[in-house]
Amino acid sequence: MSDNNIQYRQLNGVVLAYLGDAVYEPFVRRHLIELGMAKPNQLQKRATKYVSAKAQAGLIELMEQEQILSDEEIYFFKRGRNAKSYTHAKNTSVVTYRISTGFEALFGFLSISGQEQRLSELAKWCIKQVDDGRIQYEK
Repeated sequence: MSDNNIQYRQLNGVVLAYLGDAVYEPFVRRHLIELGMAKPNQLQKRATKYVSAKAQAGLIELMEQEQILSDEEIYFFKRGRNAKSYTHAKNTSVVTYRISTGFEALFGFLSISGQEQRLSELAKWCIKQVDDGRIQYEK
């Protein structure tokens, strides 16, 4: 990774999460389409298993248990988790919402810092954990 694009280090964790949300979801959408899903309602409902705050918080917990994140990745996760947000959780606890914001900030950081291979690796890992039933999605 190059520090030529140092501006990303100055970005607020919520801004990184905003980007990360948009970066992670296409991996999920492509995966669902590759599974043969073609109905928009079915796609949207199924995607929630991967992108909900509860799923993302569970994925971070698994990442921590399996120690798959670098120190720098943990740092950017925590920046997102700890960032002052002016939005609130809708269907989940504030703690879960903040952890999911950290998850998204991690993906935003990987994208904006040009770590596309690592981004793809983590997104595919996350999708596999959900598919394998390691994440218990609850609406």
